[in-house]
Amino acid sequence: MDARIAVLASGAGTNLQALLDDPHVGPWIALVVSDKANAGAPGRARVRGIKAVSLEPAHYPTRQEHDRHLAALLEEEAIEFVLLAGYMRILGPAVVRAFQDRILNVHPSLLPAFPGGHAIRDALEWGAKVTGCTVHLVDEEVDHGPIVLQEPLPILPGDTEDSLHGRIQQVEHRLYPRAARLLVEGRLKFEDRRVHILDEATEFEDVIT
Repeated sequence: MDARIAVLASGAGTNLQALLDDPHVGPWIALVVSDKANAGAPGRARVRGIKAVSLEPAHYPTRQEHDRHLAALLEEEAIEFVLLAGYMRILGPAVVRAFQDRILNVHPSLLPAFPGGHAIRDALEWGAKVTGCTVHLVDEEVDHGPIVLQEPLPILPGDTEDSLHGRIQQVEHRLYPRAARLLVEGRLKFEDRRVHILDEATEFEDVIT
């Protein structure tokens, strides 16, 4: 099947790389957008011959104008699905409503615990014993949309923010491409806040093979 995915990223782009390297998801990525000109993610896209665009907020008079420009770009590129991969801006209604139930985000905690931009630090400071990774649909609230996939990860006694981040990233790089494929293939059924995976037996076989 064919699909056109845009990946939005603000940083080095390690989750983008995991998506690019996935044999199913990688060919669907048609556009990478960053809000920082010096981010590493656009370079990873260009190496693969994928269009990469930087939309720096400072170039727009308001947050709403930035969102409108982003929404227009996604429409111009005929984008069908949006994946947030370390994108550190909150998407406004102009984008979220245009892609309702077609935007995914990956977050380094077991939501609803520790939302926001410092989830790993917050988990350590709270003294949590377990954290993990969540892939969820994006709505108009921060780290709030229905959960698609989650995986727990123990916090070890000697963990620092960097060491825990590195172990969570390993989970993210495995979980996020899987969730993206489920979304694009139409294998997610939404019932209020519950997300059901269709053909779960097939999905389980895919995971263990």
